[in-house]
Amino acid sequence: MKKEKVLNKQRLRRKRSVRKGLSGSADRPRLTVFRSAQHISVQVIDDSSGKTLASASSLDKNLRDDVKYGGNKDAAAAVGKAIAERAIAAGVKAVKLDRGSSRYHGRVAALADAAREGGLDF
Repeated sequence: MKKEKVLNKQRLRRKRSVRKGLSGSADRPRLTVFRSAQHISVQVIDDSSGKTLASASSLDKNLRDDVKYGGNKDAAAAVGKAIAERAIAAGVKAVKLDRGSSRYHGRVAALADAAREGGLDF
C-alpha cells in the first residue's frame, strides 16, 4: 500500500507541474489527455468559462467499431483524428496540449500527431 501512495503522489506532482504554466482561454483552449491502461480520452476545455467544448474517447460508439483495443497507438491516433474534427466543428483551431502526468511519448504523441494532421494547431 505504501508504494501505491508514493506512486500516486509522484503522478500528482507531475500533473501539477505540467498544469502550472498552462491555462486554456477562449482563443486557445486546453487539450487535456487522460490515459488509462485500456483506453484514452481527450477534452478541449476553455478554463476561463469552465466549459468543455469538445471531447473524444476510445469508448465512443463511433470509434469502438474502428478500434478493437483502446490502449494502443492505433486507438490514440483514431481519437486524435476524432477530436480534431469535433474541435474544428466547435470553432477551435488552436489548442494547448495538457499531457497530464504522462510523458509526450507513445500513445500521447500518436494522439497529438493525429490531431495535428486533422487540422489542430499546437
